[in-house]
Amino acid sequence: MLWAGLCVAPAWAADAVASTSAAPVASAKPAASDRDPLGAALAGEYALQAGKLDEAARWYLIAAEGRPLDADIAERAARIALLAKDDTRAEAALKLWRERAPLSAPMRGAEATLALRRDDERAAKRELVALMRMSASNKKGDESWRYALLALDAGAGNPKLTGKMLAHLVDAGEIPRRLTAWLAFGQFAQQLQRQDIAAKVVERTIALFPDEPAVALLHASQLRESGKADEARKVLVGLQPSMAVLPELNIAVAREYSELGDHAAAAELLARGPQDDRTFAIRASFLAQAEDKVGLGRLYDELKRDSASPDPDRRLLLGQIAEFLERHTEALEWYLGVPSGSQRWQARLRSGSVLHKLGRKDEAIARLRELQSDGAADDETRRDAYLTEAELYKEDEKADAEFDTYARALAAFPDESAVLYSRALMWERRDDIPRAEADLRKILATDADDVNALNALGYTLADRTDRYKEALELISRALAAEPDNAAIIDSYGWVLYRLGRNKEALVELRRAFTKQKDAEIGAHLAEVLWVTGEKDEARKFFEDARKLDPKSRSLQRAIEKTGVKLPPLPPAATGDAKTP
Repeated sequence: MLWAGLCVAPAWAADAVASTSAAPVASAKPAASDRDPLGAALAGEYALQAGKLDEAARWYLIAAEGRPLDADIAERAARIALLAKDDTRAEAALKLWRERAPLSAPMRGAEATLALRRDDERAAKRELVALMRMSASNKKGDESWRYALLALDAGAGNPKLTGKMLAHLVDAGEIPRRLTAWLAFGQFAQQLQRQDIAAKVVERTIALFPDEPAVALLHASQLRESGKADEARKVLVGLQPSMAVLPELNIAVAREYSELGDHAAAAELLARGPQDDRTFAIRASFLAQAEDKVGLGRLYDELKRDSASPDPDRRLLLGQIAEFLERHTEALEWYLGVPSGSQRWQARLRSGSVLHKLGRKDEAIARLRELQSDGAADDETRRDAYLTEAELYKEDEKADAEFDTYARALAAFPDESAVLYSRALMWERRDDIPRAEADLRKILATDADDVNALNALGYTLADRTDRYKEALELISRALAAEPDNAAIIDSYGWVLYRLGRNKEALVELRRAFTKQKDAEIGAHLAEVLWVTGEKDEARKFFEDARKLDPKSRSLQRAIEKTGVKLPPLPPAATGDAKTP
């Protein structure tokens, strides 16, 4: 995962609510030997950049063993071995690290991670408890508990043991008396889908911090996740007195109503009190999610009434709301009336899309091409005008015109990564994997550390070819740069599955789904569970994935491959409803 195409449509709803660069890949492998610590370190770095994590772990351990006073290289050797899932070398590197540096929270966190991975319950408990007590006994700002949480997160691929360790920390009262710690562990319990533990965390957090609105929000969230929607609403109603003195709490409470599926209540809540463009935009987002065109129409009229001389932000918002309401003529007028500033360029981009929706397709293309050649526009806007044009041709199923637009874009912006990435998406959609690969490799030729391209190429090779070893190396390079990225963890799990390493794949895919509830990740996890004989659990994840996105291509392929039979979805969940 993930083929996350560049979005050139307006993101007003999402925006309202809501790398470390490695050294370039070397052209030739440096010489190294067991007696040359510096050469071993260079070889380790080369292997790391090439995505060969097992080799990197081996060379870094050699380098650490050859430099007996260097604690930093021992720590790096331990971390790389953990990333490579090489438990034997991780243990050896950790031993060197312990010998060379004082006991620390990062060290204990690494020890806990290794223990959880080895299913060593006793050692894991010892290190996790020690981290908690470091926070409890040290100065107020000590956050050693975060290393325990990171270790639990790394071990989330084994939810039974991770849940058992988390339950022990809660039951034994080991979590330090810090609001941030209790909130974080409560949220992690919910991510782990252990509502029993989440309920305990909430109960104790309420007892410790009875007057904290953030605790009440956690309580409402926990009740919602447990299916107790009515009780969650009662908690939210109880927050209203606090909202009167903490206006910023309104948005957080409104979001929780939205998570309950009550988008209209969320919008109504935000309609109280002083209004500004941000509040109006969030209200519009909630009403759009509720598909409440009547309510959105009222908000639109309210905005127009209070906007005798609307500024660029307000004109842009009015255009976006009108567009969602399918009042395309009015939307076009608002967009054309945005006078200046960065809003003007976004409005001009949207005007092309609106003209297309009005059936004035030649005008739409002409408008976008004017923008492409407008010397006053910044490069990003001009580039996005090409991407928008290509998207319109995609909607019209004009494959040749879509291809020609990307060709013109690359003539104007040679080797522009956003254009190459979008064209690669087009090739993948057309099952032309060699050309998709070629475009992604062009991105990597310019920036060898482009994580999105590494992950996309690795995932595509794993999913659509039998070049699994090559895919593993590409994904491993992305994982080394962003080890906590759910999309990359999913790709890693998927290529392990394709390599036949099903047990390892399940660990990674479970962890990915814990970190991000996504239909594609859920479909991958469900398929692997199915082929390993865990069919009841597989059905659960198939159903979870279908609720998230019933039209997911990965989900459809997994259902076809496994032959799983699922109960029909209710009409509202088929994905046919219009959403922004």
